[in-house]
Parts: sequence; C-alpha cells; structure tokens
Amino acid sequence: MSTILIIAIAFVAVLIGLITFNHFKVKNAKPVTTSKKILILGNKNLKMALRKKILLVDFWAPWCGPCKMVAPILNDIAETEENITVGKVNVDNNQALAKKFKVRNIPTLVIFKNGVEAGRIVGMKSKKTILKEVNAVLAG
Repeated sequence: MSTILIIAIAFVAVLIGLITFNHFKVKNAKPVTTSKKILILGNKNLKMALRKKILLVDFWAPWCGPCKMVAPILNDIAETEENITVGKVNVDNNQALAKKFKVRNIPTLVIFKNGVEAGRIVGMKSKKTILKEVNAVLAG
C-alpha cells in the first residue's frame, strides 16, 4: 500500500472518532440550570413579557444538543446585559407558540423590540454574534 493511502485511512479514522466523540458528548450533556433572570414563557405570560423594550426569546427543547450548548450563553447574557430581557419557550410544552412564530428549527432565538419581532437567529451562535444581532436591533 502506498504511504498516501495509509495516511488518508488514518485521517478518516481519526475524523470519524472525533465526530463520534463529539456526538456522544453533546447528546449526553447535562442540562444547564437556567438563570433566575431568564423568564420561562408560555401562552399565559408571553404577552406581558413582550412589553419589554428588548426581549430575546429562545425556542428550545430539552433533547436538543445545540440548545444545551447555547443555554450557558443565554444565562450569561441574562446576567450581564441590563438592557436585554431573556426568555425561554420549551417547544415540546408550547407547540402552539412555536407554530405561531414559525419556529421550524431549534434553537431559534427571536428578538422582539417593543413587542414586534425585529430579528431572528437560528442555530448555535456565539455570545458575540448574538449580542451583535441584538445591538443591531437596538440601534435600528
């Protein structure tokens, strides 16, 4: 066998191993405790929460790996950003809200400004990216 073929097979084996490791790491990640500053939203209290100047709503599910990864970022935003209110909607328990806001993928972060949807972030994003989007809404 040629050296290139052996290197290619080794590379593919390492890549498969890393993908498998990361899959099980995300799948078995422990749920993050939600910050006390995050509002748990449902049909009954969403209307009141929308009165906030800027509301960042996370549509998530407990079985969603990327949702578990974005949870600590949202906790940090809720704790450090005074001008942003963070809320969470469990799509398993609030399917009607997910349908109303046309949430097709999770995590989906919807940015509301004065009760009106002003932005949307789909998927796992960094704190810097999320804050950039929210600040663009604040400025606009």
